[in-house]
Amino acid sequence: MTDTGFALPDDTARALYLAILRDGGRIRIADVVEEDAQTVQTLMDLGLLKPYVLDGSLSAVDPRSVTARIGADLRAAGTRLLTRAEELPDVFGDLTVAYDAASRRRDRSGSTRVVEGMENIRHQVSQLSEELRHEALCAHPGGARPVDAADDTVNHARRFLETGGSIRTLYQSAARLDASTVRLAARLTGIGCHIRVAAFSFPKMLIFDRTVAVVAAAPGVTSAAVIDDPAVVDFLVRTFELHWQDAEGVNWASLASGSSEPSVPEQVGRLLARGLTQRAIATRLGLGERTVAAHIARLRDQYDAETLFQLGWQMRGAHDA
Repeated sequence: MTDTGFALPDDTARALYLAILRDGGRIRIADVVEEDAQTVQTLMDLGLLKPYVLDGSLSAVDPRSVTARIGADLRAAGTRLLTRAEELPDVFGDLTVAYDAASRRRDRSGSTRVVEGMENIRHQVSQLSEELRHEALCAHPGGARPVDAADDTVNHARRFLETGGSIRTLYQSAARLDASTVRLAARLTGIGCHIRVAAFSFPKMLIFDRTVAVVAAAPGVTSAAVIDDPAVVDFLVRTFELHWQDAEGVNWASLASGSSEPSVPEQVGRLLARGLTQRAIATRLGLGERTVAAHIARLRDQYDAETLFQLGWQMRGAHDA
């Protein structure tokens, strides 16, 4: 069946139509065997067979005429569907107004609402995820990440990224020691997500389109605060950005494949030896410039270099040796 209800000929119907053509383009109704009755009816419904009552026969019809008729019907149906699509905002208008009036959005000047229980928290996060349009910022402290719904996580992220959205996630360094987390991170970064790790502690938070944030409301994971106060959300965004700049990029695909990943200072040194600037190195490795600067400072002490040019020259010699 097509989207508009037309039953297009399957292989059986096509084979019967071709057989009728080979027999001269006509078949007597009385000669139709029981097992072909439904197939004959399909061809008649399409218009590929035309009945003649007077002599009790069915004649094959030129497919071009059928194509023209069905094409016109499909175009008309498409126009009707487009019209219905344009009417959808009005059809759902009262429901949208009611949803906006719900408790989560009762005070648009800024509010904080506490959600209790993991099931309610998951429901709230799911709603916010469905409404997400532009950007998700995620900070997940701790080590290993839950991967029981890895496929759903990747598929949801893929659909969002395909609409032009962006996802940045912050893990703690211990996350790259867990094989399941590494495999999940490799899949997510492979489709366009950005995931960094931080050696320091940070609060758990989810920020949706820089307008709504979900943070822990108490120790543990059974209470969360949903915040849409612009000033508070802006503070949380700035906090996330500061942590993001200080975090380090990880070659998740390399870790997932079991390859040994060069240490971050080694990667910085190699790029510095190739003549890249501090900013270019930060961009290439997905690091904050302050993190790169700290690595370079340690490398200068290690190589007793007074300038970046001297450090780059010495490291180039070390790599060429």
